[in-house]
Amino acid sequence: MTGEVLAQVALTAANMLAAGPICDACLGGAFGRLGHGLTNEERARSLRGVAALVGERGKPGPCWVCGDVFGEAEAWAARARAEVGEIEFATYLCAVRPSLRWQEAERLLVERFHLAHAEPQKHAWNRTVGKAFERLAGHGTVDFSDPDVKFTIDPAAGTIEIDIASVFVYGRYRKLERGIPQTHWPCRRCRGRGCAECGGTGKQYADSVEELVGAPFVQACHASGAILHGAGREDIDARMLGSGRPFVLEIVRPHVRSIDARALGGEVNAAARGRVEVSNLRLCRRDAVGIVKETDAGKTYRARVEFEKDVSPDALVAALDSLVGDIAQRTPRRVAHRRADLVRTRRLRAARVTRSE
Repeated sequence: MTGEVLAQVALTAANMLAAGPICDACLGGAFGRLGHGLTNEERARSLRGVAALVGERGKPGPCWVCGDVFGEAEAWAARARAEVGEIEFATYLCAVRPSLRWQEAERLLVERFHLAHAEPQKHAWNRTVGKAFERLAGHGTVDFSDPDVKFTIDPAAGTIEIDIASVFVYGRYRKLERGIPQTHWPCRRCRGRGCAECGGTGKQYADSVEELVGAPFVQACHASGAILHGAGREDIDARMLGSGRPFVLEIVRPHVRSIDARALGGEVNAAARGRVEVSNLRLCRRDAVGIVKETDAGKTYRARVEFEKDVSPDALVAALDSLVGDIAQRTPRRVAHRRADLVRTRRLRAARVTRSE
């Protein structure tokens, strides 16, 4: 830092102290991008010392910029730690929802004193609370992209919102029994509230692949629920055989994250024996959902067809050959209540027939 810049910083700091009471966090943060390895509080103490040399010691009272909210950082960190409680986490992120008054005061501070090196106050506050939270928790690393837990603090409203990142498990499922939908279906009549038609369950069908697969994971993770993201879906009256359909199970608001996905897959297979089975289970990242949903995978269907009268083998083969190629497929009537009525282009790559007596 040159002598000219240092002199300008000292003059600006003295003018800020003369303007009204200001806390160390706000004073130091006004020059937060100058000097490395210093906290804003350490910067402020140095600035106050320099200003005192010209007779400016500042004014007592609540900080006119933040309203002394920085002085409440430790208390907010303790409250956040209590709110997180026994939720298992390795990474965290602290966020603040600043009041309009705080934002306007910060804007005025920057404009009035022409602060070119100021650190955004919400960044400083998040860091201050985050470090205190980490110290109180005894573990954890800040993660700005995908934290296990995120707490958003609104000092003006006096509230904390806790967001818990989902746990994701990749695998494949086979549906061995017909009549089971892939995901939970609310009752058409009551829309999930419970009525006489659904026996008070709120469900159109008693079970789903989503519920059969998700139940052991929800219990193990002490979660609020599970969502199955499949690579496509099969009709409710069709089975899903072969190597199985790829899926990602999203476990919502888990309080436990360290799970053995393979062992829990064994519990799924034991409980849903003969109906649904899973394989190749492993923990995965959130972006696996998009990969699975966007997978353009080929499918093989097997159907039993009966004719009212005899059909010659040549005529049957010719009919199948005529289907190979692009097909205009309209949304089936049986699912029109939950899917848009569209005509989609599909391609049939091959078809063959096996006769049975």
